[in-house]
Amino acid sequence: MQLIDIGVNLTNPCFAEKHQAVLDRAYAAGVCQLVLTGTSVEGSEQALELCQQLDPGGQRLAATAGLHPHCASDWNSDSARRLRALLNDPRIRAVGECGLDFNRDFSPRPQQEKVLEEHLALAAELQLPVFLHERDANQRLLNILRDFRDRLPAAVVHCFTGEQKALFSYLDLDLHIGITGWICDERRGTHLHPLVRNIPRGRLMLESDAPYLLPRSLRPKPKNGRNEPAYLPEVLREVARHREETPEDLASHSTACSRAFFNLSEIA
Repeated sequence: MQLIDIGVNLTNPCFAEKHQAVLDRAYAAGVCQLVLTGTSVEGSEQALELCQQLDPGGQRLAATAGLHPHCASDWNSDSARRLRALLNDPRIRAVGECGLDFNRDFSPRPQQEKVLEEHLALAAELQLPVFLHERDANQRLLNILRDFRDRLPAAVVHCFTGEQKALFSYLDLDLHIGITGWICDERRGTHLHPLVRNIPRGRLMLESDAPYLLPRSLRPKPKNGRNEPAYLPEVLREVARHREETPEDLASHSTACSRAFFNLSEIA
């Protein structure tokens, strides 16, 4: 059984000097490939460097490149230049993390929208899929995406935590959906239990979003409270339970979906 983690923040400082150990534990748990998330220009450059250092053969690690909406205020002409250079590297498989976050509003909303449009224009030009972030901004994200959707090869709403209306609106736009350990949280994730069965095969992918979102159903829990890609099988089990699928079946179709979306190699 093979799994692909489509969203891991391996550049996070808590993983410093521990990268290979984290990957070794992931591989031992059946997570055979990982996509490292770029959330700033500097972070995207670091993610690419980790891919090159830790997987010189280019079989197991890929990355995304973009600016998280929290960082939208940092966008300038140099950001655009550096991001374009990153996106031309074959190890970068998607544009993002980009999107809208109207929950925390760390950057002004008009600036978030402008930077999202810049990302989508690059994705359309370079024909790369998009790795999207959305919090409390479903309708505005839809309005912006509609102007680009026909020119984009694919897009995934990563770490989906929304309600049924949002899910169906994204599926209607032919978007993919990423599910994290949020579904394992008995305090705030139970609304996802009936929703995940509505995500068609070929549109569902799994992710850890490590070091965040440690699955609360995990036993035993790590003493440091930090999530890792090695815990993705817990997300698999929870999603499979609510889709009434076997873990093996879910692993098979979600991995095939992720591999096609990010254009990843087959792993023997």
